[in-house]
Amino acid sequence: MSDQATSAGAVPADEGIRIGSHLLRSRLIVGTGKYRTFEIMGEALALSGADCVTVAVRRERLCDSSGRNILDYIDLKRFTLLPNTAGCFNAEDAIRTARLGREILLGLENPGADWVKLEVLGDSKTLLPDPVATVQATEKLVAEGFQVLVYTTDDPITARRLKQAGAVSVMPAGSPIGSGQGILNASNLRICMEYLKEDDPSYPVIVDAGVGTASDVAVAMEMGVDGVLLNTAIAHAQDPLNMARAMKYAVEAGRLAYLSGRIPRKLYATASSPLEGVIGSR
Repeated sequence: MSDQATSAGAVPADEGIRIGSHLLRSRLIVGTGKYRTFEIMGEALALSGADCVTVAVRRERLCDSSGRNILDYIDLKRFTLLPNTAGCFNAEDAIRTARLGREILLGLENPGADWVKLEVLGDSKTLLPDPVATVQATEKLVAEGFQVLVYTTDDPITARRLKQAGAVSVMPAGSPIGSGQGILNASNLRICMEYLKEDDPSYPVIVDAGVGTASDVAVAMEMGVDGVLLNTAIAHAQDPLNMARAMKYAVEAGRLAYLSGRIPRKLYATASSPLEGVIGSR
């Protein structure tokens, strides 16, 4: 983000987002699945401006049908990898997958080895999380030393329970995974933020899943979330490369707008120029 606007002191500088022991410059985290080719994926990741990318350890199995390894198309010196447990439908599988991700990243000497994006899904139709199994897996992984970023619904009670379980970031969905519906329940998302930040304003709340285009991302950021994690919106766009650019700027614009403070909504018009002193007025 340019700090030209901050030089006048009107808006505080934005140093990025801290998640556990990790500090990310960009507030956009992008996924690596569903791209037509690894080459397109690699270019889109670079254009997104993100410095953290998430890799589905279980689903991707890291290699495609031709035996090519996805990690060969990700700049491991530039990106911190965030292994995720996508495709897991019970706590045991999610925990096992998280351990596998840690071993892979330790072998690569990537700083992302100590954290995991936790997904424990309830069914294959909605891809909504199983709240009980998600809490159980969070507690177990935290006990094993993982920094857990946990995918959940926009239910404030579950969000608070996951933070209590030790998650370093709770990531409510804007709408179902891959649906492109944007933020469906802004009120619940605001309550989630209130509950999660009530004793720690810096606690990172990230919208994970459901955004379809740049305006969805800007809306989320303008609400005050700390970041957005997305995949399908870029990977399945007609032009993934330009969409990656759009998402980069949407995160930056939304964050800057939030820090700047929008004007209040009013029912009636308010003149942009004062009426007093206008020629011919009485």
